[in-house]
Amino acid sequence: MVSGGNKWTTLVHAVRTTAVAVASLLVARLCRLPEAYWAPITALVITQSSLGAALVVSRQRLMGTVLGAGLGALAVTFFGRHLLVFVVCVFLLGLLCALTRSGNSAYRFGGVTLAIVVLIPRSGPAWVTALHRFAEVSLGIMVALAFAYVWPEQDTAG
Repeated sequence: MVSGGNKWTTLVHAVRTTAVAVASLLVARLCRLPEAYWAPITALVITQSSLGAALVVSRQRLMGTVLGAGLGALAVTFFGRHLLVFVVCVFLLGLLCALTRSGNSAYRFGGVTLAIVVLIPRSGPAWVTALHRFAEVSLGIMVALAFAYVWPEQDTAG
C-alpha cells in the first residue's frame, strides 16, 4: 500500500497499477507471444512513480534481458542444458553486466532471463525462447513507460 497517502491516493495507485498489468497482458496476447504473462510481470516490476525513474530502471533491465537471453541461447546451443553451463553463465553474466556498466538491476533481470532460457527444457531451439523472452520483457517495459508518461503516479511523500 501507499504509505502516507490518503484513501483516494491508494485507490488511484491500485487502479493505475492494475491498468498497467492488464494493458501489457492484452498487448502481449494480441502479439501472440507464447508466455504473455512475462509482459505484465515486467510491467509491474518497472512501474515507477516518475518517468525519469522508470527510464533508468528500464534501460538497465532491458540490457540485462538482452545479455541474459543472448548468453543463454549461445550456451544452450553449443553446450546444452546442464548445471555447469548455468553456473558458468551466471558468473559470465555478472562480468558482462560489469563490463557494460549495466548495474545490479541488469544482472538480476538478466539472471532471471538466463535461468529461463537455460534451465527450462523446451522442444524448440534456445534462441527462440530467448527471442520470446526478450519480446515479452520489452513489451512489458514499453507499456510501463507509456503509462509513466501518460499517467504518472502522484508523489505521496509528505
